[in-house]
Amino acid sequence: MAITLEQCWHRVPGGTAVAALGCVDALGRLSVPPEMVGISAWHRNPPEEPFAPSIEMAALRLPRSGLYWGWHKLRRPSVQRAAGRVDAIHATGMAVPPRTAPLAVTVNDLAFLRHPDHFTPRGLRFFDQSLELARNDADIVVCPSQHTADDCVKAGIDVERLRIVPYWTDDRLVPIQEAEEVRQRFGLAERFVLWVGTAEPRKNLNGLLEAWRVLGRTAEELVLVGPAGWKSNLGGALASSKQPIRRLGFVAEADKRALMRVATVVCYPSLTEGFGLPVLEAMVQGAPVVTSASGATAEVAGSTGVLVDPTRPMKIADALAGLLDDPDAATRLGRQGRERALVEFTGERTAGGLLGVYRELAG
Repeated sequence: MAITLEQCWHRVPGGTAVAALGCVDALGRLSVPPEMVGISAWHRNPPEEPFAPSIEMAALRLPRSGLYWGWHKLRRPSVQRAAGRVDAIHATGMAVPPRTAPLAVTVNDLAFLRHPDHFTPRGLRFFDQSLELARNDADIVVCPSQHTADDCVKAGIDVERLRIVPYWTDDRLVPIQEAEEVRQRFGLAERFVLWVGTAEPRKNLNGLLEAWRVLGRTAEELVLVGPAGWKSNLGGALASSKQPIRRLGFVAEADKRALMRVATVVCYPSLTEGFGLPVLEAMVQGAPVVTSASGATAEVAGSTGVLVDPTRPMKIADALAGLLDDPDAATRLGRQGRERALVEFTGERTAGGLLGVYRELAG
């Protein structure tokens, strides 16, 4: 099985890299894991931690821009030029290699159709090409949620080719003392609202900042974790805020999970998501979650999250206030969220779903 993992080298790898690596790790935990080789463009160095793949990698002798252009425009080179013979190919992102073996393509989301203004013209052209190739060439299209599967049907992909395989995340609970030490190292208040992600328009940070302004709270901090993406434009909003806001930028994976463990609330009011890994990661750490009622985050959180209209900052503010002012309710939701995560979103479920896809491809 050839598995594309080039997104691990992207300037901002983001959730697609984390999700793809999680799939590889889940498959590797099986008692009899499939034979896997990762496919990438040519690079001088491996990707930075924590985005280093755990499987053998085979590099095609082209830089990323040339490889993506060749795959989408010329439909070459084949993955076999780097990997040798393979039984099937799994494109884990929207860079779709030629179908030189049975092909599965993961479509994480079709946000570019819902919010085209959130993408660059170049990005829109790339995703349009990707969708067309998935529609025409993929034997199976893998989706992490029903929300994404529904969008794929609307985009013209036959429902018979769709397979829903939800993601998972490491279920280890960070010890509270260890998490407290991380909080203190960053110099954060004892009570804080945490947001995690890549700062880009569809993550709706402006909506969260407006909600925080409306709340007018000074006893708690708003803490933002994650790298800047395209068109984040947060500098002015942060500079003019009269409420305490800390922007930590990128932090190590262990630190991120520790901050989720001690966060008073985790808020993720994205406009649209194909899955929403930060929601699941927060649930695993027992944090109460406020997230969007639209999109796949509602599927992940279910009844254990407070679901809001992400386009209405007042609704976000009300949800945050409700949990900040009711610690018992927050603790209860956090406990229920962890229980849901441990049952519904396991590595065994992810690996089993993907293994079923690979067996279908192998025929």
